[in-house]
Amino acid sequence: MGLINATVWDVADAAENLAYALGRGEAVRMAFKLVRDSIVFTDRRILMIDVQGLTGSKKRFLTIPYRAITTFTLESAGHFDLDTEVTLTVSGSAPIAFNLSRGADVPGLVTLLTEYLAPGK
Repeated sequence: MGLINATVWDVADAAENLAYALGRGEAVRMAFKLVRDSIVFTDRRILMIDVQGLTGSKKRFLTIPYRAITTFTLESAGHFDLDTEVTLTVSGSAPIAFNLSRGADVPGLVTLLTEYLAPGK
């Protein structure tokens, strides 16, 4: 997934559409769509779905447990910027970066990541 702008995806809609990929009792906290791909933050992990091929029938699922994230950054040019760049540094992997379009709950994402990346989580 590249630096394509991610738009907000309704949490209830994401949970319904991805019920087959969620564990028993796993709750979607935030979700974003990137053209055909998606990024879902649950109470257990980050789930990235990369839709491949012309028909979209091939999908690649990447699960990132919060404990594997060593750092995160959110960068914006300011209050009136149209998007915010998010970079997750994952232990043993290349950083994952994507842009959040205007309207995304950036403070909510910071709170979520801070909560789940806290020691002991």
